[in-house]
Amino acid sequence: MPEHTPVSKIIEIENLTKTFGKVVGVDDISLSVEQGEFVTLLGPSGCGKSTLLRMIGGFEEPTSGRILLDGQDVTHVPPSKRAVNMVFQDYALFPHLSVGKNVGYGLRVAGMPRREVREKALEALALVGLEDRFDAAPHMLSGGQRQRVALARAIVRRPKVLLLDEPLSALDANLREQMQVELKALHTKMGLTFILVTHDQTEALTMSDRIVVMRGGKIVQMGSPVDLYERPATSYVAGFIGSTNQFRSVVATGPTGPQVQCFGQPISAPAGVAPGQEALFGFRPEKALVQFGEEGGGPDTLRGSVADILYHGQSVRLMIDLGAGEVLVDLPMSGSDGMPQVGDAVSLRVGADKIMVLADEVAA
Repeated sequence: MPEHTPVSKIIEIENLTKTFGKVVGVDDISLSVEQGEFVTLLGPSGCGKSTLLRMIGGFEEPTSGRILLDGQDVTHVPPSKRAVNMVFQDYALFPHLSVGKNVGYGLRVAGMPRREVREKALEALALVGLEDRFDAAPHMLSGGQRQRVALARAIVRRPKVLLLDEPLSALDANLREQMQVELKALHTKMGLTFILVTHDQTEALTMSDRIVVMRGGKIVQMGSPVDLYERPATSYVAGFIGSTNQFRSVVATGPTGPQVQCFGQPISAPAGVAPGQEALFGFRPEKALVQFGEEGGGPDTLRGSVADILYHGQSVRLMIDLGAGEVLVDLPMSGSDGMPQVGDAVSLRVGADKIMVLADEVAA
């Protein structure tokens, strides 16, 4: 037989559909994943992301379509026969087995000699910084340590693809942030292909090479974190990844060129739109230049007053009342002096290059 040559696209999903009776969980999705890539499936509950992940892992049978792993059709291959491993939300550790035996369990079942199982389990635990807990019981570990054990168990057999189904959702905020950094470092160190499912936009932006945004069983948009944040294609993506001030307007001809109305106040229109065109526009809260007091002005300036102040620690979010609507503005904290008060007059300068044109999307 000719020697198998690995392909650069480690996973190829072709027209994959999964229905549950009359309910469509995944709707005709096609997606390729490169060798060594960190891809995140992002979306709200019920969007189909976990169902898609489970079909890649072999835990759900597709209704139609194909899944290729390293060039081979594995659509109907059981999980144990695929070169993938999954890390679940609940860790799924055996409480009666030590950490080392949990990690080496799959190797023992496969018939590997005991000494080699121990060596490989220790290697996997070293990768997650837990080699000193080899003989500990799972109940002696913290939540973060148990998650590391689950990761070690998943990577001990060096799968071609590691599947992660919301693995950090049970952790508190500080530990979750720490584990995001460690998971990304593990991906870099091992060079494996990671596919993560999450509904947490910060998690997706922090760790991913590429994010696949899903809604209603379909892919809405995919791209790098920077692409999706700076250039969201639809109102849904703009609202799901970060916060966006959105407003609808007809483009008009102003004294210096095309203009749009942001809640009744004119500002320059972004490039690519023409007078008479109606569209949905938006800008990120941190993109506006803020000036307090009555003197602020100039072109592309929105005038309003501070309606509410939300303290976020390193930053502060202001809700600005423009009269016909409200927008959000984010400012870095610069100490207690000079902070605005509710009711203060404010002007916002929003350049045309900061305004996005967003496609409408029918609710799923």
